[in-house]
Amino acid sequence: MMTAREMDTGLIERLPTVRGRYTVAASLARITWFKVGGPAEVMFRPLDAEDLAGFLAAKPDDVPVTMLGVGSNVLVRDGGVPGVVIRLGRGFTGIVVEGTHIRAGAAALDLNVALTACEAGIGGLEFLSGIPGTIGGALRMNAGAYGVEMKDVTLGASAVDAKGLLHELTPTDLAFSYRHSGIPSDWVFTEARLKGQPDARAAIEGRMGEIRTAREESQPIGTATGGSTFANPPGYKAWELIDAAGCRGLRRGGAMVSEKHCNFLVNTGTATAADLEGLGEEVRRRVAENAGVRLEWEIRRIGVPASTGLRDVENQEGGAR
Repeated sequence: MMTAREMDTGLIERLPTVRGRYTVAASLARITWFKVGGPAEVMFRPLDAEDLAGFLAAKPDDVPVTMLGVGSNVLVRDGGVPGVVIRLGRGFTGIVVEGTHIRAGAAALDLNVALTACEAGIGGLEFLSGIPGTIGGALRMNAGAYGVEMKDVTLGASAVDAKGLLHELTPTDLAFSYRHSGIPSDWVFTEARLKGQPDARAAIEGRMGEIRTAREESQPIGTATGGSTFANPPGYKAWELIDAAGCRGLRRGGAMVSEKHCNFLVNTGTATAADLEGLGEEVRRRVAENAGVRLEWEIRRIGVPASTGLRDVENQEGGAR
């Protein structure tokens, strides 16, 4: 593996001064749940929303930006991610109770929001305890579980656009649909405002316990996975289509379709990102052949293949973009 010095493309010298932190050739395999993939050319951890806005306003237009949460539903390709990967830190993890509403930073873990709501006697947000990730990611993909989606509980959100301008968004602005929000992909969520209703803490704890048990019994908890791999096509369940196509336990290199829940891909310990993505594409091919249904990836795939690499992207395209 190359050192950070060998990977340094000089991009950091073109970036604006910030109050947060830049890291050259930051490891992404270390922080993503699949435990695979190449580095970020530069990682930026803004101190707060103003720092984030200042960076986006001042960065060169040809520098691409990729948003990364806790990496629970992301597959980073082996060649790494060109440009700047933004990862929100402590300045975006606050959770504030306001009556029966919750104001949560985009980097707040979904589970922590559910726990805070429970402690405050606010029901209706228990489903978040079954979603591994952050509130920002949940907004981006209209995350849902156990019959509830973000669209059902979101009062509004804050985001910074690609030019560094702050926007206050209503549910109409968010334009939620199945596993999708209508906000431009280059905007960065910074906060969400969620609604609940008064409820007994014991009742909320009971429902969260049921969710925890259901996950433990049906999902490969504790393995190197990325959560649900494919979105459910209209009228179907993805796992049933995958199972019917004979893909349960299917392997490619160190990647495997989970025996426990076949809409999960698993890194058995030696997988590359190419193994995982190739296995996913083979699953899609077999399902299409067997059922005539085209599965769509729910996991985000970012970066470039190992055959490309960060330096090659710079050499081929005249600079990262």
